[in-house]
Amino acid sequence: MARMTAARAAVEILKREGVTHAFGVPGAAINPFYAALAASGGIGHTLARHVEGASHMAEGYTRTHPGNIGVCVGTSGPAGTDMITGLYSASGDSVPILCITGQAPTAVIHKEDFQAVDIAAIARPVTKAAVTVLEAAQVPGVLQQAFHLMRSGRPGPVLVDLPVDVQLTEIEFDPGTYEPLRAYKPAATRAQIEKAVGMLNASERPLIVAGGGVVNADAAGLLVEFAELTGTPVVPTLMGWGVLPDDHELNAGMVGLQTSHRYGNATFLESDFVLGIGNRWANRHTGRLDVYTAGRTFVHVDIEPTQLGRIFAPDLGIASDAGAALELFVEVAGELKAAGGLPDRSAWAASAQERRATLQRRTHFDDVPIKPQRVYEEMNKAFGPETRYVTTIGLSQIAGAQLLHVYRPRHWINCGQAGPLGWTVPAALGVARADPGAQVVALSGDYDFQFMIEELAVGAQHRIPYVHVLVNNAYLGLIRQAQLGLDIDFQVNLEFENINSPELGVYGVDHVKVVEGLGCKAIRVTEPGGLGGAFERAKKLAAEFQVPVVVEVILERVTNIAMSRTNDIGDVVEFEEIATEPGHAPTAIRTLKV
Repeated sequence: MARMTAARAAVEILKREGVTHAFGVPGAAINPFYAALAASGGIGHTLARHVEGASHMAEGYTRTHPGNIGVCVGTSGPAGTDMITGLYSASGDSVPILCITGQAPTAVIHKEDFQAVDIAAIARPVTKAAVTVLEAAQVPGVLQQAFHLMRSGRPGPVLVDLPVDVQLTEIEFDPGTYEPLRAYKPAATRAQIEKAVGMLNASERPLIVAGGGVVNADAAGLLVEFAELTGTPVVPTLMGWGVLPDDHELNAGMVGLQTSHRYGNATFLESDFVLGIGNRWANRHTGRLDVYTAGRTFVHVDIEPTQLGRIFAPDLGIASDAGAALELFVEVAGELKAAGGLPDRSAWAASAQERRATLQRRTHFDDVPIKPQRVYEEMNKAFGPETRYVTTIGLSQIAGAQLLHVYRPRHWINCGQAGPLGWTVPAALGVARADPGAQVVALSGDYDFQFMIEELAVGAQHRIPYVHVLVNNAYLGLIRQAQLGLDIDFQVNLEFENINSPELGVYGVDHVKVVEGLGCKAIRVTEPGGLGGAFERAKKLAAEFQVPVVVEVILERVTNIAMSRTNDIGDVVEFEEIATEPGHAPTAIRTLKV
């Protein structure tokens, strides 16, 4: 039997579980693991500037391709606590990432030793499992179980904490005989799916709500096939956006209080049956449940049994992996169609597209300073259907979701449930690492951008190119808008006159100087006519220099983006002018009908 340190065994297991890249920051308590990484080879490593950044890089890496599991590594103490936000983010969005931390020697963990903290206890509420391994011989089994848990049922993160003496202890381990455990995923029965399809057939105006579980199951193709077989319009959730192309005839648009379309909400309110697949009825999707559920029958399919009935009781709940359920949905619907047993939904589907052609938001404004809507119009022109968009939270994300177009799964990579500021830069780096040939475009407001701006240096050091669209209004725009109901505008104004960059006026931080100081390229745009050229130049600079390129757009200070102020999807306030002629929304999927 081969003998090796537990740290080396851990690295060998990572390779056999399919890991080819890790993100992290070394330190004294994790250095034996790093020594094993160096000695073993086969796993690339990106050095982050902040351990939270490493965790978000791992998230972006996982979210990019089916089967990916991002790994982030840090030392003891604050490295683990820094990762908590990444673990929370991954947990909320059902994203498997593995966090490996160093720990003080086992004999002194509970003696307030330097950087000794019970990270497993801290991480447990935001992981599927968090464990400090006290016996070196248990390292292989703990890691095997970690990967099994991350892949089984509802995916999610795991933290494994390795005391430094455990890492250094030699154990008997033969990598050649190691085999990953088969993941467990619940699967629907034929009887359950037949009942669900029967309920759909009995309705007049059905919709499918497709969530992130469809993306996680790599089942977008099956979802589209089922929708086409039955002629049922589809509402993608924010996490499911891209499961069918935005220009598909059955795409009904998104629903919700913020990241939604006027036509999506209008069609949903006309529906009488909803089949939710791989979604969690998030509150910013549903709004008030009495409005959302009134007059509708619901079937809910989710991989996690405890999600069924968590928000409201469906008329039928099915615990199943989205892919396994959709295979049966396609099978049953195909048989019914062949027998002439499916109703004609063409008029209902056409009505959804009619709303799409008449209920649009205006994007074409020539104002200076620039209105944000124009930015997304120009992004639609500059960035094609292969673009992978990355963003987290704020008015920039909300307006982007209302106005941009997504055509493929995993091409809208968004931190949905947690929404931590600062997520976008490191996540975009993780996405670009996972898919080096992709056109990666990040989207941030100025505050999100400033939270983890130091991670841009990672992109410069490791030559990770992508384009970052930074919309700058020197305001906490979403929080300012949320304060309207309280009639305050308090502690959300970021304006100041930068004594080193007087040309900025009150916009304060000179992002161009900061970005260039971190080794990247930056372009500032102040007039709408310059947006298209700036985006094209940014793509060329990223390709030439192989670094992140930031396009900073100076926005008007105050813009209120459409959203509900009453938690009612039937009462979304359109603060800005809506489109009343085709030229108002030139990049809309459907030409505006007037």
